Amino acid sequence: MVKERGVIMPIIRNFLNSITPRVNRRRLIGEDRNGTKYYEDLNAQNRRGRSFEPKDPENFEVEMPAEWEAWLRYRRQERPTDEEIKQNYEIIMMKKKNAAELKIKYNAEKGVKVDDNLPKEKL
Repeated sequence: MVKERGVIMPIIRNFLNSITPRVNRRRLIGEDRNGTKYYEDLNAQNRRGRSFEPKDPENFEVEMPAEWEAWLRYRRQERPTDEEIKQNYEIIMMKKKNAAELKIKYNAEKGVKVDDNLPKEKL
């Protein structure tokens, strides 16, 4: 004969699990230039162990560097190094500067006056 499934024990177990504090064992992996912090959860059983916390918790639309996004989505195993981030940032700024210079040159050839809003370097 099959034993009936109890109702009381699962209710008690769920209640106890709900009031028991969860120990969140997250390890800080790194921080980007915007102040966003990236964590790895040591208790994760699946691929959901990586997360981030923006500097401003209300604003989740802050631009995320491609290196960190690749790490969060498991497209890379190792965290991005500071040298790699700095090098990629310098390339981005160089491309923005070159694009602005080309725009000024192109508009000068056409005879259109445009403000020379060259991107300012910051890091």
